[in-house]
Amino acid sequence: MALLLWGTNMVRTGITRSFGGSLRKWLGWGLRTPVRSLVSGIGVTLLLQSSTATALLLTSFATRGIVETAPALAVLLGSDIGTTLVAQFFTLRMEWLAPLLVLSGVVLYRKSTENERQEFGRALVGLGLMIFSLKQIVATTLPLRDSGILPALLPTLGEDRLIVVVIGALMAWLAHSSLASVLLVITLLSTAVVPHEVAFLLVLGVNLGGVFPALASTLGKPPAAKRLSFGNLFFKLVGVVVCLPLLGPVMDLITRLDPDPARQIANFHTAFNLALAVIFLFLTPTVARFMAWLLPDEGELSTSEHPRYLDLSVTRAPGVAIALAEQETLHMADKVLSMLRPVLDIFRTDNRRLVQEVEAMDDDVDRLNEAIKIYLTRVSREAMSERESRRIIDIITFATNLEHIGDIVDKNLMDMAMKKARNGRVLSEEGMKDIAALHERVVETFALAVNVFMTGNLETARKLLAEKATFRELERQASERHLERLSSGKMQSIDSSSIHMDILRDLKRINSHLIAVVYPILDQAGQLWNSRLKEQE
Repeated sequence: MALLLWGTNMVRTGITRSFGGSLRKWLGWGLRTPVRSLVSGIGVTLLLQSSTATALLLTSFATRGIVETAPALAVLLGSDIGTTLVAQFFTLRMEWLAPLLVLSGVVLYRKSTENERQEFGRALVGLGLMIFSLKQIVATTLPLRDSGILPALLPTLGEDRLIVVVIGALMAWLAHSSLASVLLVITLLSTAVVPHEVAFLLVLGVNLGGVFPALASTLGKPPAAKRLSFGNLFFKLVGVVVCLPLLGPVMDLITRLDPDPARQIANFHTAFNLALAVIFLFLTPTVARFMAWLLPDEGELSTSEHPRYLDLSVTRAPGVAIALAEQETLHMADKVLSMLRPVLDIFRTDNRRLVQEVEAMDDDVDRLNEAIKIYLTRVSREAMSERESRRIIDIITFATNLEHIGDIVDKNLMDMAMKKARNGRVLSEEGMKDIAALHERVVETFALAVNVFMTGNLETARKLLAEKATFRELERQASERHLERLSSGKMQSIDSSSIHMDILRDLKRINSHLIAVVYPILDQAGQLWNSRLKEQE
């Protein structure tokens, strides 16, 4: 049994580290409609071989507000179906496959230089160990049929259905794996250690107990995280309560469809979860509202000062962790853009309240930058591919540039705005027009830089780099027009000359920090010169 649990853990760990980022994108794709949510839940759980792992992943997303309750509940319905399909696979009597899987997994792990392939090899070893452990459990439990205790105990046990259901729930909770528990029940029935009714009742209990690990993990977390686990518990409770009185007819139907005891348990497990999906799939919004009523939000908590997406529980899966760090960096970019947008209004209106808001946002940006760096430092301790290592450096570099932009807005532009207001300076109308044009250009560049950061598109990167020369020329022209106004003796320009030139300089610096995102992409593609200096003749 320990080997079965360890094999399940190896499969889950290997798949998460190999395809963690893809799994997360698959979940994101599936959260748009109920049917797609169901399908994505099935797909992710087929790979992870654990509905509990899928539930924990969704819970971490819900805690950070990435997913809403209704589509996440639909994913959980799909994940429960997915784990039943895995159980169906293990009833195919494929013991001969175990040594081949272990051997190929070991070879792939030892011979591969890429981290993704090594972790896939780990998953193959885990799958082979699971098949091997089931074979050993069958061999070990066969003598139990001749035990004098079990024949006397089991008929008595079967008389109280609730006790059997509770035992099944405890099995799943202690094992932290509904799949392993169902496979054990399949083995016990296949070797005639337990009668049919007890096996079917144990499966009902396992379905109920499979919710408990995810439920326990949400203790102390926000209500949004608890709603998923309690919603899934609600599905299972309703299913068990409805199925218990109908267990006799259901058993007769299942046993007539397939004489193989192992297939009977697997089919019942699948049918139970399919029935729950059919009943509740399009009722998930109603259940979500019920859960929101049952577990209301604890007041309006501000999340602006804290990371929304960083999840310490997945730092050992670099693919998932890097994807979460990317989302947090986008959150940070939104903060910096929120600081940059009101700059023009502040210089026009001398609004001190806006200045204070921008200064407060810079503190948030600093905290997010620090959190991202610490998080990725922890992730970098794990084994990862060269591509993942490069991506970590790219994220840290972009976050650092964003933090520098925040400092320029806060320490430079806001200080100048306050100085302008205190001294009663007024920027000329022509000067404000030039500043507004450059400010608008920087905001447009910001959106393009974020796009390049997320997509790594080469053509977009080249377009963004070309913007640097364009902006430099626009800034030069604006400076020349300002000097012309000074030469003509325009008082407003003379009075605010230093402020005007400093604003132009800082906008140019911000633009340069944004464009820096293209250099790793172009360098990797071999589209940058080693030096901008000409060689000496």
